[in-house]
Amino acid sequence: MADPHDDVPVDLFAHLASDPLAVHLGITLEQVRPGYARASMTVTPALVNAFGMAHGGATMALLDIVHAAVSNSHGTLAIAQDVHTEFLAAGRPDDVLVAEGTEVHRSNRTAVYRIDATAQDGRLVATALARVFRTDRPWDRA
Repeated sequence: MADPHDDVPVDLFAHLASDPLAVHLGITLEQVRPGYARASMTVTPALVNAFGMAHGGATMALLDIVHAAVSNSHGTLAIAQDVHTEFLAAGRPDDVLVAEGTEVHRSNRTAVYRIDATAQDGRLVATALARVFRTDRPWDRA
């Protein structure tokens, strides 16, 4: 099995994995490499809405944690500018949602990422297109 942080420094991976909201929601950052990130979240009873489906806010948080990881994977601070999310299927109780983010475009000042959240049975639950402003500040001096 590949090292979960591949080409990113161990301390950057640890910093991204310790995101307080991710920890609170049970989101586990699994892999980060330049231009790619993956995380998972189990839909627990605390993460469902009044209708018993995965809460959109929890699903969006999973997408956003991956967005933060993939957009900062090059070692410089990236600041979210826009995230457009489409909810495509309901996450169900006990689903393990896996979100993967990939870099679509990167320039000196902006970058665009696609993030997909999929349930263990292959259902595409949500997809997002996200954009960041890229600074030239190292992540550890943000």
